[in-house]
Amino acid sequence: MKDKNCFILGIESSCDDTAAAVINNGTVLSNVVATQKIHEEYGGVVPELASRAHQQNIVPVVHQALRIANIDKKQLKAIAFTRGPGLMGSLLVGTSFSKSFAFGLGIPLIDVNHMQAHILAHFIKIEGQTMPSFPFLALTISGGHTQIVKVTDYFNMEILGQTIDDAVGEAFDKSAKILGLPYPGGPLLDKYAQQGNKKAFKFTKPRVNPMDFSFSGLKTAVLYFIQREVKNDPDFIAKNMKDICASIQFTIVDYLMDKLKNAVKHTGIKEIAIGGGVSANSGIRQALKEAEKKYGWKTHIPDFAFCTDNAAMIAMVGELKYKSGDFASFDVVAKARMKF
Repeated sequence: MKDKNCFILGIESSCDDTAAAVINNGTVLSNVVATQKIHEEYGGVVPELASRAHQQNIVPVVHQALRIANIDKKQLKAIAFTRGPGLMGSLLVGTSFSKSFAFGLGIPLIDVNHMQAHILAHFIKIEGQTMPSFPFLALTISGGHTQIVKVTDYFNMEILGQTIDDAVGEAFDKSAKILGLPYPGGPLLDKYAQQGNKKAFKFTKPRVNPMDFSFSGLKTAVLYFIQREVKNDPDFIAKNMKDICASIQFTIVDYLMDKLKNAVKHTGIKEIAIGGGVSANSGIRQALKEAEKKYGWKTHIPDFAFCTDNAAMIAMVGELKYKSGDFASFDVVAKARMKF
C-alpha cells in the first residue's frame, strides 16, 4: 500500500508520559511528549495519578502533534496506539481515545506492542543514520523490561533471553534511591558515574543462564554494601558518590555486554541494536561503540528522543502495519502484559 502522503498518528500512554506523533513514510513530522512531574514526590510512578494525568494531557498533546506536523486530522490515514504492555489505567486512556478518534474519523485503528516499537524505532528515517539489516539482535532495556531479541523481520521476533526477576532500569533507579538520589535516579547515577572511578568498588555479577538476566541480587548487594560502609563512616556516600555510581554502572554495563556476547556467539549475528529508556545511558552507549572496534560488531544506537517512551516509534510501527493492511478491530482491549 503506497501513498505519497501516508500520515499516521501515533499515541503512547503505557506509563507516565503522554505522547503523540505524526509520521509520513518513515519521516517524523512531530513528536510531542508531556512528562508527568507529580510522581517525583512519591519516588516512583503512582498508577492512579498517571492515568488521571493522561486524561488531562491526551487531547492537548494530540492537538499539538497535528499542529506541529502542519496537517488537519482529516488527512490522517490511520491511528496507531500502544495496546501494551504497561500500566492498565494508563493504557486504557490511550486505547479509549484512539478508538474513539479513529471511529470518528472513519479511518483504521492499529494496535502496537510497546516493546516491538522500541526495536522498530530504528527504522525511523534520520539523516546520517543507517537502519539495521535483518537479521539483527536487539537489546531492549527499560524500567520494566530487559530482553535480547532475535529480529528476523519487522514482525518476526524471538526472545533469546530475558530477566528472571527485575529489569535493568529498576536496578539503576533502586541503586540511586539507596544512595539518596531523587526519582528518577537512573539518569543521575549515570551523570555521577561519568566523573567517577569504575574500579573503585567491586560488585559481583549475578549468575544465571547465558542469555538471561537477574538484577535482584545486585540491588541487594548494593544495599548491604552501603549499609555496611555507612555504619563505619556516616559520610561515606557523600565522600564517594561518584565512585560508587561509576562502580555500579560499570557492573551493570559489563553484565549486559557479557549477555550480548553470548547471544552473538549463539546466533552468529553481529548486528546489534538497542532500545528502551536505559539505552540513553552513556556507559551502555560507550560500551557498544567499543564493541564495534573490538569484536567487529555493527551497532545501532537510537537518538535520545527515541530512547525513552515516545509516540514516534508507535507511529513507525503503525505505518509498517498500515502498509501491510494489518488493522485492529474496534473491540481491541488494552493488555498490561503482552508477548511478542
